[in-house]
Amino acid sequence: MQSMVNRMPTKQIEGYRFRFYSSDRFEPPHVHVLRDAKVAKIWLNPVSLQYNRGYHSTELNNVLRLTREHQAELLELWYEYFSR
Repeated sequence: MQSMVNRMPTKQIEGYRFRFYSSDRFEPPHVHVLRDAKVAKIWLNPVSLQYNRGYHSTELNNVLRLTREHQAELLELWYEYFSR
């Protein structure tokens, strides 16, 4: 389910918050994946890791898998938000 948290589009997937920020407008489509104090920035097309802060390799692989599985939906949210 998508929610607006402080005007930041956020998609909750299996306990992770997939989020992007209004300041991301001029970058290629990507998400910031947050859980606890961990964050990874993942490009959406193609799905690839920009940076990782705190996720161990097994959990990071899970985050990347979830991003691939929800890529179309996340891209749709990106373009919908930034076309306003």
